Amino acid sequence: MAVYEAGSGPAVILLHGFPEIAFSWRHQLPALARAGFRAIAPDMRGYGRTTVSANVEDYCADNLIDDVCGLLDALELERAIFVGHDWGALLLWQMAMLRPARIEKLVILNIPHLPRSAEDPIALMRARFGDDYYIVNFQDSDEADVAFAGDVRSFIGKVMRRLPITREKFEAMPPQYRVVSLLRTLRSPKPSGSRLLDDAELDYYTDAFERSGFRGAIHWYRNWTRNWLRLEGLSQRIDIPTLFIGAVDDVLIAPHHIEAMKPLVSDLTIHMLEDCGHWSQQEKPAEVNRLIVDWLVQRR
Repeated sequence: MAVYEAGSGPAVILLHGFPEIAFSWRHQLPALARAGFRAIAPDMRGYGRTTVSANVEDYCADNLIDDVCGLLDALELERAIFVGHDWGALLLWQMAMLRPARIEKLVILNIPHLPRSAEDPIALMRARFGDDYYIVNFQDSDEADVAFAGDVRSFIGKVMRRLPITREKFEAMPPQYRVVSLLRTLRSPKPSGSRLLDDAELDYYTDAFERSGFRGAIHWYRNWTRNWLRLEGLSQRIDIPTLFIGAVDDVLIAPHHIEAMKPLVSDLTIHMLEDCGHWSQQEKPAEVNRLIVDWLVQRR
């Protein structure tokens, strides 16, 4: 596991999502270090300079949580403060149910704690969004694995952007245009929205994914049903102090998702970023840094 650190003090471990790497926390590591924390960002399994395992089941939640706990053990930490975005957030919600003793506090970006559905979530996604929806598409073939790796720079450059649409306008679009298809994004002749990465940052992402490919990263999604089965019968309640930072214009998350989280997390603080989409820590780094540091200082 490749791990990047800055500063000293209480440990804050930052877990990235898809298609990101530890580098997505480049604005947060120095800010946390200046505030008196030891900021630690790993490339997660399948990403960057960390091992890319071959089998789909290698990326189930239990194995990914074992990776995180192994990192704690290697750093000789009984527990730590954790920050997660996108898949990093999903994994931390699962870890908070399965290994809560290893988490001191939680800071979650964008993805709320969702009640466990009664039906297989992939079946629900397929019925609601169809086969072109990116999570559903990932289940059925390796088309995305190959396409993304075949044009890494273009894919990252088109995905890592601030979309030119508000949630209100997104909800008003015809249903077929509200299906998030990353393959369609890659094939689009012109990217939408404003870029979040300068040329050097895009080079860094491109080099990382040209080294690792996307198969391991996409395997995380191929364990969605397995992870859902794993949580059957488990209490969904989270009693860890939690800061949730949402984004008003994140088209992946609707207000009712955030409302559904509230009864499940006993000690919950919520802040919503205005004029911000899904890539919060890269779109609004100064505001995200301030919210995280202020909350951690207040909760010391």
